[in-house]
Parts: sequence; C-alpha cells; structure tokens
Amino acid sequence: MKILISSHAFAPSLGGIETVSRLLAQEFVTLGHEVTVLTQTSGEDGENFSVVRRPSVRELFRLINWCDIFWQNNLSLRTLWPAFVRPRPLVVTHQGSYCLRPAGFDGVLRLKRAVASRLTGVAISQFIAACMDAPSIVIPNPYDVRVFAKKSPAIERTGELLFVGRLVSEKGLDLLLEALSHLRKRELRPSLTIVGLGPELGAMQKRAGDLGLRDQVTFAGPESGEQLAHTFHSHRILVVPSRYDEPFGVVALEGIASGCAVVGSQGGGLPEAIGPCGLTFPNGDAGALAGLLEKLLRAPGDRDRLLAQAPEHLRRFHPTVIAHRYLDLFRSKLP
Repeated sequence: MKILISSHAFAPSLGGIETVSRLLAQEFVTLGHEVTVLTQTSGEDGENFSVVRRPSVRELFRLINWCDIFWQNNLSLRTLWPAFVRPRPLVVTHQGSYCLRPAGFDGVLRLKRAVASRLTGVAISQFIAACMDAPSIVIPNPYDVRVFAKKSPAIERTGELLFVGRLVSEKGLDLLLEALSHLRKRELRPSLTIVGLGPELGAMQKRAGDLGLRDQVTFAGPESGEQLAHTFHSHRILVVPSRYDEPFGVVALEGIASGCAVVGSQGGGLPEAIGPCGLTFPNGDAGALAGLLEKLLRAPGDRDRLLAQAPEHLRRFHPTVIAHRYLDLFRSKLP
C-alpha cells in the first residue's frame, strides 16, 4: 500500500503529533508499505521513508496521484484540498486542536469542523470522539516502546515527583507548586523535577521562590529521547496537572512504561491514557492534588499496586498494535 501522511509539524520539531506521525510511519514501513510524509516543518531527513517539506502545489498533486490512501494526522486544509480535486481514499485523525465548538465567529474553526464531519474520522480518545459532530472511530495514540520501557538493571529512583511538559498556563505547573506548599504544611517536602521550557518559565521560577520551594524544585530544561527516559526512570511519580481538558496524554504512557505512577487531572482524554496505573483529581484543584500526592508519598506500596496493571494497560498503545488498526481501516477504504 502507498500511504501518504500529512503531519503539519514533524521531526525535528518536538511534540505529540510529530512523535505519533513518525512512529506510525516507521511501523507502516516495517510492515511492508511505502510511506511519504508531507510537512511544513523544515529540517534534514534521516528516515526510512520519504519526507517532503513545504510541498509545492505541483508536488501535492503528484503525491495525491501516487498514493493509495491519504492519512491526515490532524486536519490540514493546506494539504487537503487536492484530494477533492483528484479524489483519493482519505482518513483524518482528530488530535483535538479543533474539537471545541466555536464561540462566536471563528471562520477557520467552523470550516475545519464542517470539513471533518464529512470525512472518515479517527478520534484519539473517547473524549475527542464525543466533541466531534460526526461519529469517529477511536484509535488512541501510541508511545515509543523502544525508548520508554523499564530498564534492567533498574536505575535507583532517587527523585520523587516529576513534571514533563511545556511551561504554559494550561499545563498547570502553578497548581503543582501550590500543592507542594500544602504538603509542606503537612511535614512533607518531596523533591520535584520540572522538564520543559516555555513562556511561563520565569513566572514559575518566581512562584517557586515565593512559596519557599527553591530547595525542593529543580528546573531541568527540555529533554527528549534517551535523556528523558533516564529522567523518568529516576523518579517515582509523574504529575500531569493540566488545567484544561487534555485530548489524550502520551506523556502518561511514557511515564507508566518507565515505571512511574501517574497523578493527573481528570478532565478530557488524559484518564484514558492513565488507565488503572494512576490517580486523577478535578482540574484546577490544588488541594485535591496535594491529597493524592500525600497518599502515594506516605504509602509507597500503592505505587507498586497501580503499576502492577501496567503491562496489560500499555499493550493497547503499542505502536505495532495501533499501526495494524490504522492499516485495517485504510484497507476498508480502498476500492
């Protein structure tokens, strides 16, 4: 099968969509299919498949003619329209950027939702499926099993709490810092490692200082790949305190696969990624977050109990399993 993938952002850019597109492209090739990725991200190529960066109109039409199936990993109007001029079987995965209903006049959002409702859609979570105007097939995002897995021999877990994400307000790092201040009043002073960069870095460093947490908090900067995997393996609890409803949560899968129990917010699709391997609290409730962290810090055996269910839970998100689900869907669309 000749598979054309549209991924607006792609490696070397870092992010959830980029990671998923790359993982599944690699799996499709391994399973014997030809793959070309369309992206607007510049960079050099070192993949086992073709990457066309910032394609011209002529290149778009050439590749539409070439492919058997066109998969858009998140709807991109920029690369979609040639598939209507020269029709090809088309599948679009909804990653969440246009799942919210428009408030007021938002022409682009309304157009994307109208187009999405007329195409074969895949939602990455039950939450995203419920947000769309037309029924969607639910296929969750995979995680990289080659990078994120328990190591043998195990690394000593000297770190307690870990946050991994962009330092932006919706990711809720301020809630986690507030929860730590609650725990100090309960004679608990766990360490926290913060992995990531973003516009809120300065504000979060100041907030940690204002709350008297400088001796507990380490801002480690951005990490990826094996470096991030090592950081996961040296910590016990991953905290995902998002203020907004996360569409899914690959970072939770990466943490679980690396031996971290997860404490995350309960709105959106994040609980589907956490599954039975962690605990959830109401979005925005720092007191409830502190309570769950206290529970796991005072009873380390609870972490082991949660992670005992990890192998069965993670099996559903293995990239080969997810690739086969997509391939079955693609085959069903072929003439």
